[in-house]
Amino acid sequence: YGFEPVTTVEMWQRLRRMNPTLAIVGIEIDPARVAAAQPYRRDGLSFWLGGFNFTLSDNEGAGMVQARAVRAFNVLRQYEPAQVAPAYAQMAAGVLPGGLLIEGTSDPLGRVWVAHVLRRNADASPLWTREALVFGTNFRSGFDPAQFQSVLPRDLIQRVVPGEPIYNFFVAWRQAWQECRAARVWGVRSWFAASARRLASRGYLLDLRARYLRRGFLVWKRPNLGAVPG
Repeated sequence: YGFEPVTTVEMWQRLRRMNPTLAIVGIEIDPARVAAAQPYRRDGLSFWLGGFNFTLSDNEGAGMVQARAVRAFNVLRQYEPAQVAPAYAQMAAGVLPGGLLIEGTSDPLGRVWVAHVLRRNADASPLWTREALVFGTNFRSGFDPAQFQSVLPRDLIQRVVPGEPIYNFFVAWRQAWQECRAARVWGVRSWFAASARRLASRGYLLDLRARYLRRGFLVWKRPNLGAVPG
């Protein structure tokens, strides 16, 4: 969860509204950060020392988390590309079959981000199936597809080169963005939505529900990006 446990606390506050029995665990590899987070403990909210393997410890002992969903943001961006596959494999051991991994990167203020949505397979191989690649923005920096390239997940950021599917996606999205510039008259959100619909017309499987597009979410379903690392 990083230097401060704010995001973990916010997740607990919001998700417990939907499921009052849900347990949220914040994981950090830095013992000092885990100790600093302990005052935030609540019913269903705890902070443990651990890494990608989810074998954790805290003041109460040790244990293994079996998670239904894992959020890992701005973590793998600190690692080398070759370390992504081992990290995914380690996390798979702690995720229940059918569970989700949401792994991605954001800019420092969280205004622009991109995340994988991966589902844990019941059998051993492959460990993960791509559900979606999600692009998110709050529009405070305007809208340009190029904004998302610098916050791609670690396994994709160096693959924006000719011949790669993610490169072709950005080329098509930018073309759609340019073709829909007239939609700016109705605001940047309208421009974003119009660009998404134009991009979908080029054969990309996108979730075009208005409630996602209004909030700045472009969901590329089952993206053809090759095998998931790990």
